[in-house]
Order: sequence, then structure tokens, then C-alpha cells
Amino acid sequence: MALSEVDGVSTIAIESPVGRLVLGATERGLVSCSFGGGGGGEGESGPSAARTIAAEAVEQLTAYFAGARKTFDVPLDVRGTDFQRSVWDSLRAIPFGEMVSYGEVAKRIGNPRAVRAVGGANNRNPLPIFVPCHRVVNSAGGLHGYGGGLPAKQWLLKHEGCAV
Repeated sequence: MALSEVDGVSTIAIESPVGRLVLGATERGLVSCSFGGGGGGEGESGPSAARTIAAEAVEQLTAYFAGARKTFDVPLDVRGTDFQRSVWDSLRAIPFGEMVSYGEVAKRIGNPRAVRAVGGANNRNPLPIFVPCHRVVNSAGGLHGYGGGLPAKQWLLKHEGCAV
């Protein structure tokens, strides 16, 4: 695990069962969780709120991957449009071990015709796993797209006990 801080965003890169994850945090909360890529070089010494949040996110992810955590309570600094944030809020309400369709998410946010827009918001989710877009499947229950790749999505769903 390596830590760096640039322009008020602390990043930590970790290895996980679904590959390398790079987490970014500000003093307000976690802003990103991305698959693969760089980031997380050697950082400055001394504590900061952003570093504390990034470290807490790593602890919570580690517990999640170990099967000891089903929810996350690390503060989030979610950045997106009002529509995207409504979708992401709805995703956070999907319980561990459950899957819903894009259409169901659209209904839950009060816009049942916005199925494709829900898919677009899922695609732009800056905090996968913490905002569990992996729990959204197509109307037939099949896996469809995932920023970390379908094997990662499948692993996450199996880890949560979903039949995929």
C-alpha cells in the first residue's frame, strides 16, 4: 500500500481480490475508487483528514474482502450531477447480497423510463464497491458491463452470496 497527496487529494493504491484499486480522498470524504492504473506514490509525512479518510477506506475494504464487513460508513465526497447522485444514492440502498435491475433503479428514483440514463450513471460511478453498482444487472438478471471488468463484477457478486 502506497500513499501520496496532491492538490488536497490523498491517494492510496492497494492490491485486492479484484485487482489493484486506487482510492482518492479529500478532507470531506472518499472521492474515487478506480480499478488498475497508477497513483499512490510516496507521500508527505504527517496526518491530514484526507489521509485519515483514505486509510479508513482501506481498512473497510480489507474487512469487506475478508467477509467481515457488509456495509461501508467511510465519509464520501460524491461528485456528479443531481441525476447521477440520485442513482448513486439508490445504489447505496441495495443491501449486501442482493441484485436489482437497471429498470428497478430507475423506478426507485422516480423515473421509470430512465433505464439507459441509469446505466450511464452506473458507468460514471466514481466509487465502485463503496457505491455498489456491481449489484445492478440487466432485466434478465445477466451481468452487463463493469468498470473493473466482468470477472471483477462476478467475483464481487459471488463474494456477497449472489447466484451469478
